[in-house]
Amino acid sequence: MLSKRIIPCLDVKDGRTVKGVHFEQLRDVGDAVDLGRHYALQGADELVYLDISASQEGRSTFTRLVERVADAIHIPLTVGGGISSLDDAARLLDAGADKVSINSAALARPELIDEIASRYGSQFVVVAIDARHEPLADGDEEAEAHWTVCTHGGTRPTSHELFSWAHEAEQRGAGEILFTSMNHDGTRNGYPVSTYRRLTSLLHIPVIASGGAGNADNVAEVLQQGQADAALVAGILHDGITTIPELKTELHNRGICVRIL
Repeated sequence: MLSKRIIPCLDVKDGRTVKGVHFEQLRDVGDAVDLGRHYALQGADELVYLDISASQEGRSTFTRLVERVADAIHIPLTVGGGISSLDDAARLLDAGADKVSINSAALARPELIDEIASRYGSQFVVVAIDARHEPLADGDEEAEAHWTVCTHGGTRPTSHELFSWAHEAEQRGAGEILFTSMNHDGTRNGYPVSTYRRLTSLLHIPVIASGGAGNADNVAEVLQQGQADAALVAGILHDGITTIPELKTELHNRGICVRIL
């Protein structure tokens, strides 16, 4: 049985780790390299760094940061944010990233998925999907309701729908899907479990759950009932609500296969 993964996510702006609610109200939560090293030593299975800087100068700062993080840790490192070309992906992989995460640029030009997968292999490509839940009618099951895919940090709705876009991304060569529910991001009220269950049953590649972790119950639920392969966690770690060893011990006690140091 494959172990379920616990993956801390660090949103980075100008070299610092930040956290918000619904991608807004950002606050500083610490040094990006120090936090990454800390989580790796605690037993994180992987790390995800997402660059939310808007300027080209910010992109250069992020590339240098990736080099420093790669030197400091010895677990898989996924990086994303502002990747819009094969050259962008190459720059970050050369800096030490193990995988790249692409989002808005893949929606604008889906061939980017094919290009990166063809050059480096599917295992290097994570397609991140930010989507907002829009109920069709009172009483509709969450998984059956419409999920609108958004771009640019969740600020711009598109014509794409979650399940069809995830399927296309897989067909084009994505090795993993990282799905964030914008309705749940930063709320600590749990993940949309029925949606993950539908998504994982549709795809043949790993699905990473993101947005809504408030405690071990939430994480256990999305890994067991939602059948997600991994859970992305951020605020509950950054704010000291729990630690990776505590979280993994609780998951292990519930019969979930996790790697424990």
